[in-house]
Formats: sequence, structure tokens, C-alpha cells
Amino acid sequence: MGYILDFSDLQQYSGMLLKGIAITLSLTAISTLLGALIGIGGAALQWMGGKWSRAVIASYVELIRNTPFIVQLFFVFFGLPSMGVQITEMQAAVLAMTINLGAYTIEIVRAGIEAVSRGQYQAALAIGLTQRQAFRAIVLPQAIATVFPALACQVLIVMLGSAVVSQISVTDLTYAANYIQSRNFRSFEIYLVITAIYLFMAIILRRLMNRMASGLFAGRVR
Repeated sequence: MGYILDFSDLQQYSGMLLKGIAITLSLTAISTLLGALIGIGGAALQWMGGKWSRAVIASYVELIRNTPFIVQLFFVFFGLPSMGVQITEMQAAVLAMTINLGAYTIEIVRAGIEAVSRGQYQAALAIGLTQRQAFRAIVLPQAIATVFPALACQVLIVMLGSAVVSQISVTDLTYAANYIQSRNFRSFEIYLVITAIYLFMAIILRRLMNRMASGLFAGRVR
């Protein structure tokens, strides 16, 4: 017998799916903001900081980039409480996603900084700007404009990768799918719907970020 698709049972779980979508987007938004701050700050320290600060930042980047995100998540959620740090599922998810995105953002922003002509920075210093002023007003805007497409892709990767936070009982979209499947056993239907939702969210987020780039950088980002 052929398999007959039946989506009728999913309607009663629409509220749970909407809640899962909201949590997934919230996690992405918060971790993007915090991860961007870490990335910019870390890249600035690599560029202007001393030997020790560069070594610490480089070690952090290598550690995060060469370990699985789910291991980082488990370390935060299970490891920190064992050291006396009490943390909720949502806090653990935000922290792990922020730490992960921050490391990748450091490398992306650093590449953008290195693409800016050093002569512009030196000229800014020559007219009286401090190192921080020159970096903030001259170097950083050009660096962000150059690497914004890569940053946007990394944000999408983090959003899609957030599906693993369901493993620590964060009630995101994937958690909702797993719960629904355990109740109605319509695995194909629910995961087909979840796939479509993730695809839709990714496309919308990419378009929003492209529009943001066009507004912020006046056509410099394609």
C-alpha cells in the first residue's frame, strides 16, 4: 500500500509550532546581537591589542571552531551547574549560541579589517584621531560592509544550528516537532512541515539582512 499523507492532525498543535518559531527566532536575535558584540570586540583586540590579548582571542576562536556546537551546548548546560553556576535551558542555549557565533564573527570581522588599507588608518591618526576613534570611524565601517554577506550567512547557520537546543529541552521549533511526532506518529508529515518552516524563515531572514545591508552600506554590499 502507498503512503497517504495526512496533515489534519497537525492543526491542533499550531499553537505549539508558533511558540517554537518564536523561541527559535528569539534565540537567533539575542545570540546575533551578543555574538556581534563579541566578534567586533575580539577582532578589535586582535588588531590593536597586545600579544597576550591576541593569544587569548586566537585560542578562543580555535577552540570553538574546532569543536561541535552540540558539545559546546552540553558543556554549558551540564558543565556549568556542576561548578555551581545555576543556569536555565534558555540561558544555556543563548550562551552557547552566542559563544559559537562570537568566535566565527571574530574571524570574519578580522578578515574585513585586514582588507582595509592600512594607509587610511595612518592618515586618520595623522589628522589627530586616536587609535580607537580611527578604528571606529574609518576601519570598522568599511570592514563590516566588506564582510556583511559572510556575517549574514553565519547568522543563518546559527539559526539553523539552533535546532540542537531541543536536546536540552528548550521548546524551540524542533522540540515542538519531536513532541508532536511522539504523539501522533506522523513523522513524515511533521518533519516535512518543519523543514518548510525553517526554509521559509531562512529565506525571509536572508532577504531582511540583504535589505539592511543595502540601507546601511549604500550599495557597497551585493
